[in-house]
Amino acid sequence: MKYLKITTEEKADLEALKNALLQLKGVDSVEIIDDENPDSELKKAFAKTKEQLKKGDYETLVNDIFDILTKNNSK
Repeated sequence: MKYLKITTEEKADLEALKNALLQLKGVDSVEIIDDENPDSELKKAFAKTKEQLKKGDYETLVNDIFDILTKNNSK
């Protein structure tokens, strides 16, 4: 799987861009990630540790969330 990173202006119509990209042959999915929005980072942290939660490894999840929160507070 390969990824394409697109940087947009603040006022860009992201839904229109998403719909346009989904029309291209070979594009399976499009996800909008906001680097300024900690919710995006939290979603990635939860997705990353989903398997570890199943195994009961809560420490990794807590550490990931703590890292995200402290990183965003230092801006």
